[in-house]
Formats: sequence, structure tokens, C-alpha cells
Amino acid sequence: MSIFAIILFLLAISQAYWAVRGYRLASRLIRNRGRRILVCGAAAAVYAAMFRWNWPLFGRSPSPVYLTLRDALVTAPFLWWLASSLVAFLVVTLFAIPQGMVGAARWMAARRRRALASGGALASPERRRFLERTAAVAAAAPFVGGAYGLLYGRLNLETTAQPIRIARLPAAFEGFRICQLSDIHIGPFMPASEIRKYVAIANALKPDLTVLTGDFVTFDAATEQPVVDALSGLRAPFGVFGSLGNHDAWAGVQDSITELFRRVGVRILRGTNVEIRAGGDSLNLIGVDFQSHRRFGPSAAVERLLGNIESAIARDRVNILLSHNPDTFERAAALGIDLSLAGHTHGGQAALEFISPEIAPSRLVTPYVAGLFHKPGSQLYVNRGIGTIGIPIRIGAPPEITLYSLTRG
Repeated sequence: MSIFAIILFLLAISQAYWAVRGYRLASRLIRNRGRRILVCGAAAAVYAAMFRWNWPLFGRSPSPVYLTLRDALVTAPFLWWLASSLVAFLVVTLFAIPQGMVGAARWMAARRRRALASGGALASPERRRFLERTAAVAAAAPFVGGAYGLLYGRLNLETTAQPIRIARLPAAFEGFRICQLSDIHIGPFMPASEIRKYVAIANALKPDLTVLTGDFVTFDAATEQPVVDALSGLRAPFGVFGSLGNHDAWAGVQDSITELFRRVGVRILRGTNVEIRAGGDSLNLIGVDFQSHRRFGPSAAVERLLGNIESAIARDRVNILLSHNPDTFERAAALGIDLSLAGHTHGGQAALEFISPEIAPSRLVTPYVAGLFHKPGSQLYVNRGIGTIGIPIRIGAPPEITLYSLTRG
């Protein structure tokens, strides 16, 4: 069973669970049976209408590139509910385990008529009430956290200053600054106006070179022109370059968006390289389309990762690779590429980094979730991107623009 199927299964169970909880709450608050059935029926009808209105859940076509009233008042609350209720259900399930153990201990103690002696503190009413209150607070936390991620977390941009030490860096590139933006995902929750704000922020960092690492669109091919227009304001003395992501391929815009970017002075590198020259020295910048060693959605597995760029690697120069998928890092390191810049993961999008860096959904598919990674002679930085996919929520993984400073070391 795929991860997506498991999530759908858990989502269905969670919705049934909260429906039962809602009916029980209504039973306590509304004593009149007829009125209670009327209220619960109305709630079920509203839920069904919102579900139908938001179908398909992730990516309708045509997709607006500005925040509409429908998205603000219907889609966003519904997606917040789905995500928060699923996580809360999992929390309740976890708390049900110790509660079940307590109940079993009390039942056995009562059966043996030694409740006070054998049940101990776990069977006491005070401990039971404490456990129930703790479970209630824990179940409410995902709803509060989801609201935070929707209203603030997804917009709380972080500009990361990341020094990169490269032993064989030419002297002319000491202090060279590269700005990276990734995972734009233009749509109602990443409108063109918001992208232009990020473009202004990137330009204000005064980079020498700006790079884009894919997923400009999500599912709707019609959004390619607006995202290119929004990004056309990027400026850097050594140029603006990019690579494509899996969503660009899934939307079928790889060729067309490459041409649109060319017209505004942005060069998309698709298995090709370009020399970045400063004085008498140069860097070799390489770009590649999305590649994966296993099937990823509609994208078939690649038999040989980065096999199409082996001839583009310059052995006598520093090589920098733009690859949307960070999983190409191991192969890139084996090929002698000094620095890989990637995106794709959104930093997990909902990652409990304040508890542990390991708690991120993206770790189900890659060990390279966010930040800087090292292998002998090679480095990878995974940018968290600025957009979202599916649920417009970010928790513990704020949107990011990265500014790299190259130095010899």
C-alpha cells in the first residue's frame, strides 16, 4: 500500500471519529432529539458541500494566481480542518494506548477485588482525570498549530546567509554571492503579488548570481506565464539561471516555460552547463531536470542518475549543480561536483524541528530534508522553498531564500 493510500485511509477514519465525537457533544448540549438531529444533519450537509466544492482537494484547474474569496473563506478553512483533524486523531490514538492500559489495570484490579492495592496510582481517579485532560490539550494543539501555519507560518519568510567553503575555489570568486529561490508553486496561496515581494527581497540581497531550482507551477499549465512574469524582475550581474522540478514536468510545461523564461532573460539549464566567468577564472554551472532513482508520481525512475550531465562536468573547475531533487546528491558527489543546490522537500512543510530535526514528513522519502549536507569533496544545500503543496500550512519549516557566500577553505 502506498503512503498516499495510507494517508487517505487514516483521513477517512479520522473524519468518522470526529463525526462520532461531534454527535456525542451535540447529545450533551441539545436534549431535544429532533433538534439535535436537525443540527447534526445541517453540519453534515455543510461538510459535504465544502468537500464537494473543494474536489479535487489538491489542485483545481484553472488555478487562480491571486487569493480569491472562495480560497480564503472555503478552501483554506477546509484544508486546515482536514490536516488538523487528521493529526489530532493520531494524537488521540496515541493517548488511547496508556488510557487503555489504565482501564485494563482497573478492570483486572476490580475483578480481583484488590483495586486500591494492585491498581496503584495509575488507577486513581486523579491520575485518570489528569490523563484525560492532557489528552484533550494535546488533541487541541494540532488545530491551534494548523491555524498558526496557515495564517503566519507559510508567510514567515526566512533569509538564510550560508557560507560555502570550497577548497579549489578560484581567487576571483572569493566572496561570490549566489541567491537561491525554489518551489514557487504559484497559486491562490502563493499569488503573483507575493512572488514579486520575494523577488524584491532577493534583489535587495545584491547577489552576483541568482538561481531557481524548480516547481514554478503545481498542476495547472495555464499558470506558467504569470509565474514567469512575476519572476522576470530578478536581477544579478552574472545572470539568472534555473532548473525544472517534478511539478513542471507533471503540468507538461517543461519546454514552454523554458522558452518563456528565455524571453525574459532567465536561462533554464536542462542537462546543460554554462561558464560563469570572473576575470580569468570561471565556475561551471550545470542544471538538470527532475530525476529520481525510483518512480515518483507520474515521473518514471531514471536508470542512471545524472547520466545526462557527465559530459558537462568540468574536471579542472569548480562545478555547481542545480537539481530540484536532493536525492541526486550521492551521485553528484561521486561525479566530483563540488556543490549541489536543491529544493523539492519544502523542509518537510510541517516539521517539528523544535522537538527533533528528524520529525518531518519528507524524511519518509529522502534523508536530505533541509539545510547543508557534506560528503568528501562535495556539499549539498536543500532550500525549503517559498510555496506550499496540498495544504497551505507551514509549521517548523518557514519559507526560505538562501544567500550563499563562496569562500576558499
